[in-house]
This record gives sequence, C-alpha cells and structure tokens, in this order.
Amino acid sequence: MRHRTVLEMMTHRVVTISPSTPFKEIARLLVEHGISAVPVVDEDLRVLGVVSEADLLRDTSELPSLQGRWAGVRLLSRERGVPEAETAAELMTSPAVSARPGWNLVETARTMHREGVKRLPVLDDTGRLAGIISRADLLRPFLRGDAAIRDEIEHDVLAGALRLAPGTLDVTVDDGIVTLTGHVDERADIPVIARLCRSVDGVVTLHVSIDSGWDAPSTSRRTTRHRVRSASPSQRAAGCPPPQGGRAS
Repeated sequence: MRHRTVLEMMTHRVVTISPSTPFKEIARLLVEHGISAVPVVDEDLRVLGVVSEADLLRDTSELPSLQGRWAGVRLLSRERGVPEAETAAELMTSPAVSARPGWNLVETARTMHREGVKRLPVLDDTGRLAGIISRADLLRPFLRGDAAIRDEIEHDVLAGALRLAPGTLDVTVDDGIVTLTGHVDERADIPVIARLCRSVDGVVTLHVSIDSGWDAPSTSRRTTRHRVRSASPSQRAAGCPPPQGGRAS
C-alpha cells in the first residue's frame, strides 16, 4: 500500500517572477497561464515570497463601487502614507508557505487548508524551487479507475497489510464508491479495515457492512453490523477528518 507524494503530483515547470517584475506583468502571467499565484525567486531559484490574485486585488478592494458607494469611512492606503505596490517585491506575501517533495497528499492538503492558500511552492533539499503543487493536483488521485482501486484494496490492504484470507470480504467499487461486505471474527478489526481502505488514493466514499463475532467468548455468537462513511473529496482536499463510524444495529 503506497500513497502518492508531492513529487509525483506537482508541476515541475513553474512560472516564476523576480522581485522587480511589475504589477501588470504579474497580472498578465496569472491570466495567460490560468494560475492563481506565482512564486517570487532570486537568481539561485530560492523562493522569496508568493504573489497571488488576492495580493493584486488588495488595492482595488479599497476603491468605491461603480455607484460611488464606499464600504465604510476610511482612508486609502496611500492616504495613510502607505506606498502603492508596483513590483513583486512590494506585492508578495513573505515568507512563502512551502511543501517538500516527500510529503504525502494529506499532509499537503492540511497545510493548504491551515494557511488558507491554493498552491504551495515545493522546495528541494537545498531550499531551491523544485516545483509547485495546487489544489487541483490533490484531486487527481480521484481520477483513478475503479479496477485499480479495487485491486489495491484486495491485494495491498486486505491480503497484504491485514493478511485476511481470500474471499473473507467482498469488495465492489463503483465510480470511486467502495463497498465492503463479509464477516470477520473480531469486531475490533472492523474500524482498522475501514481506516486502511478509506486511505487508499481515489476512494470517494467507503461503505462497510461487515458481520462480526463478539470479542469475548460466548456460548452463542452474536453479530454486529457497521456502516462507515469516509470524507467527501472536498473534505479530503481541505484536510478535514472523515466522519465517524456509524451505529451498530
């Protein structure tokens, strides 16, 4: 069972700018390449900061509406003595929040969510720019085919990691929605099975309907049935924890 890393998902050819790049050139690059932010680098490809769409729109947000209405009574930045930003060095957010090539996608998504950013420059071991990863890149594993997801669950998770005998659980995958059915001896195994299967790249939702015997010895074995649902793609991309398990019936 292997999780994809930032190195596998990131864009290697990165659009960059220098500290002296003017405002209009930055705006042109963002629109031309369909990106929301661009890293600012020095001559050694060390990241000095990042300029985003929000940075470019910061001054515009202070202006009145077309009807001449203000959001409130306040002084503009230039009226407060704050110089207007004209170059990347004046516009950029610094220091830049960055990622490393060896990070897994969950770790990367959590960093984006925590910092409120849509993309992260990726730095190599020397601290130089190696690539960039965006929210869209984090969604690519959800494009995996159903057969690939089913194969990984059956061979890497159930047979490999959990060492369950073939046929113990039946796995069906339909458009990324995984359903597990079958029987295990111990009820305590069910959340472990669910957690490992849910973490497989490309799983959108996980439904678990597994019968189990009680952990404690009993003259008459009883069974329980559990249903577990995983996080949605938007929750996983945002780094949110999955919903908790269902109820016994």
